[in-house]
Amino acid sequence: MAFERHSGPRSYAVGTMSERFDCHYCRAALQGKKYVEKDGHHCCVKCFEKICANTCAECRKPIGADAKELHYKSRYWHDSCFRCAKCYHPLANEQFVAKDNKILCSKCSTKEDALRCNACHKHILPGGKNVEYKGSAWHDECFTCSNCKQAIGAGSFFPKGTDVFCVTCHEEKFAKHCVKCKNAITTGGITYQDQPWHGDCFVCETCHKKLAGQRFTAVEDQYYCVDCYKSFVAKKCAGCKNPITGFGKGSNVVNYEGHSWHEYCFTCKKCSLSLANKRFVRHDDLIYCPDCAKKL
Repeated sequence: MAFERHSGPRSYAVGTMSERFDCHYCRAALQGKKYVEKDGHHCCVKCFEKICANTCAECRKPIGADAKELHYKSRYWHDSCFRCAKCYHPLANEQFVAKDNKILCSKCSTKEDALRCNACHKHILPGGKNVEYKGSAWHDECFTCSNCKQAIGAGSFFPKGTDVFCVTCHEEKFAKHCVKCKNAITTGGITYQDQPWHGDCFVCETCHKKLAGQRFTAVEDQYYCVDCYKSFVAKKCAGCKNPITGFGKGSNVVNYEGHSWHEYCFTCKKCSLSLANKRFVRHDDLIYCPDCAKKL
């Protein structure tokens, strides 16, 4: 943005009046001398520079009666002192921009407004490739992985404290690795018995159905969905011939001489008395209570 500027008016005269004509401040006679009109009063050049002259905002010296004065927003400069605060280029006859109480040329103002790279601290010029993250900015080539130092640019990255990592380095340093396939788990994943798995790796050993969120059974570090466990793994009850799954009713099992029964199936073949935790007699692969066994 450029602003209008102008020189402060000066009124100088050489007095030729015959009547008494004195300086307003020192009362020295002004006839035949150079004087200055200031705020409706006449004063000698010496009093003007000592009492009335404006102070230059740059050099902090008075702006004398013979000097060219520039004025902008209640501040004053010598013509030669009105220059860019950055490059010191004279601006008395050029466009300028006022910013944060500083006077800048157009070129320096553009640089002043530009972002600075968080790595090299140089300006990021408008239109240049850059990365912005959490209020900071980097040149495209300065936004690098904290580990391998390769430029990330517009690629994916992972923040860790004040550091950033490319996908490969983040996986190597921080990602969990699937206990089955040994590859890094970058998104999602599940945990079973404090071990990490990809969702696609935690599947039924037989039908390969995903087990996350489903009921399943573990047998010697292998995992089965309920249907496959019943069909291919679970022992069959010697009584009802159905699978003994350990789910719900029938979670208690009776084992005897290589055979297994649901607890509720382990009953006397004759009187149906439950024989779990009781004495029994096995005859022709059938179970009897002692009383019924005597009657066989």
